[in-house]
Amino acid sequence: MEPIQGNVSIDAQNIMPIIKKWLYSDKDIFIREVVSNGCDAITKLRMVDSAAAQNCSIHVEVDKAARELRFIDDGIGMTEDEVKTNINQVAFSGAKSFMEEYAKNEDKENSGIIGHFGLGFYSVFMIADKVTIDTLSFREGATPVRWESEDGMAFTMTEGTRTTRGTTITLHVSEAESEFLEQWRVREVLDRYCSFMSVPIYLEEIKEEKADDAEVTGEGSNEVKDGEAAEAKKEEPKPINDTQPLYTRAPQDCTDEDYKQFYRKVFHEYDDPLFWIHLNVDYPFKLKGILYFPKIKEQFGGIEGQIKLYSGQVFVADNIKEVIPEFLMLLKGVIDCADFPLNVSRSFLQNDGYVRRISNHITKKVADRLTGMFKTERETYEGFWPDIHPFIKYGVMRDEKFAERMKDCLLFKTTDGKFLTLAEYKERNSEKLPDKMVYTSDPARQDAAIRLFTERGIDVAVLDQPIDVNFVSYMEYSADPESKFRYCRVDAELDSLTSSEEAPVLDTEKLTELMREASGNKDLAVEVKPLVNDSVPVMLIEDEQTRRFNDMGRLYGHSEYTMPAKYNVVLNSRSKTIEKLSTREKDERSVLLARQLYDLAELSRQPLEAEQMTEFIRRSMEIVDIAAQM
Repeated sequence: MEPIQGNVSIDAQNIMPIIKKWLYSDKDIFIREVVSNGCDAITKLRMVDSAAAQNCSIHVEVDKAARELRFIDDGIGMTEDEVKTNINQVAFSGAKSFMEEYAKNEDKENSGIIGHFGLGFYSVFMIADKVTIDTLSFREGATPVRWESEDGMAFTMTEGTRTTRGTTITLHVSEAESEFLEQWRVREVLDRYCSFMSVPIYLEEIKEEKADDAEVTGEGSNEVKDGEAAEAKKEEPKPINDTQPLYTRAPQDCTDEDYKQFYRKVFHEYDDPLFWIHLNVDYPFKLKGILYFPKIKEQFGGIEGQIKLYSGQVFVADNIKEVIPEFLMLLKGVIDCADFPLNVSRSFLQNDGYVRRISNHITKKVADRLTGMFKTERETYEGFWPDIHPFIKYGVMRDEKFAERMKDCLLFKTTDGKFLTLAEYKERNSEKLPDKMVYTSDPARQDAAIRLFTERGIDVAVLDQPIDVNFVSYMEYSADPESKFRYCRVDAELDSLTSSEEAPVLDTEKLTELMREASGNKDLAVEVKPLVNDSVPVMLIEDEQTRRFNDMGRLYGHSEYTMPAKYNVVLNSRSKTIEKLSTREKDERSVLLARQLYDLAELSRQPLEAEQMTEFIRRSMEIVDIAAQM
């Protein structure tokens, strides 16, 4: 063939700015693009000559000495005309005739063609001073072609020397990009973008042969070394990728151990996931993937999942919220949709109705899996609840459709270890507590208040996670706006704890004055009521709404906007201690005892300040001394 010189023609208006804006945003993406092209070449060969395509592969060679990075495939190859079309005219991936046939193929996913736009090849000029292409078409009698360019615009085409079918792309790496001459760096990028590509990929570092290595030296110990080397040479190289990842298989063909191994491999986790959802959708769109529910070890605010998005087994991005509902990003998983282009952009996803359908479908599949487990494996579902409830609560607050599907499957764990739905809680406690649920945010600290309810046969729910601050309000005002059902913490609910039994009539005015003096708060609200249990002499009842507002402010780091604490001191008239305090003449010991009772009530609500605690301990010792003298 006659040598050809020319300039690359742009076959789409204003295409180069688009390339620079998107394609070149991540420098290492050139590896994905070149390897994808190699995969396409082999896939095309399979479609026209399946026998010839057997055992095809891609080899990536790192030649540090020559400052070259080579990508070698034994795919379909290119003729001179195809090089002109595919390389010299940007925006055409594959020969036009081939792409026309491909466009007619309704089963695009199974065709295996990755690239659709042909722009990716030019990303190599981000790191290369010069790029050469040596290719030979599979067509009988084809002439090898060599293409060479130093800037991506000016090129030279000559007859090549390649003797076997396929394509070799050689990048002469610039001095500034020497990192891509390190095998570990190339492997890192290949692992990220190409770990699931459908064609075996091999990575090799080309090393200079040293004279010492070629010498045959004496006998003895060296013979052992030579034997070891020979044995090593016999070992077949292994591809760095998994050509048939687990999510491409049918769920019925996968064992639990398969799912766990895939989870450990992809996410480098040592702990097994709780359970998983295998997505295998053929209609109305093609979607494959696996979503894992990891065991949550941290507080909700520190949870961060990872969902990898693939297109035709090629990595696209992590955690794209337009495709993956935000609340599902607490999970780990892999989702592959062949209809997504590799150059997927946020603006495309945000405005695409197809994407929204996929997102909604994923949400539905997750909800179906959870509700199905609740209905048929209730015991298993309850066992998972302590780990998955933050995710579910977050989901119902963020997604109306998810909330609608999950509303009957929300569980409330009680202090005695039961798991109840809202309907079950209402049914169990309807007689004694018909219009509210009582809960604890700190079972240990609020134990005394909890016992007042449990001894009456009232279930106390445990809502002790940061997300529960928002969840309680959501359940009251958003889940069922027409409902008058309310949620009250154990130290904010008193009506149901008042005893109907006859109790001593105490001097309320005297007790109020005493508690105000002891607390140092002249405006302290004091109530004297008979409680159901005489073992609790005093309680601090804090206003539920004020406390929630303050808790929410602290949760979001806005403590400066908190409201003044609003609570009442409730003295139990059935308590012998309070009765004696009411009849006792006011003196130093009366004030001492009143202050101790007040601090005990405060301790059940929150830790005392350092000075308060020191004084509390000193006062406790004084009371012990007084008691010892009696």
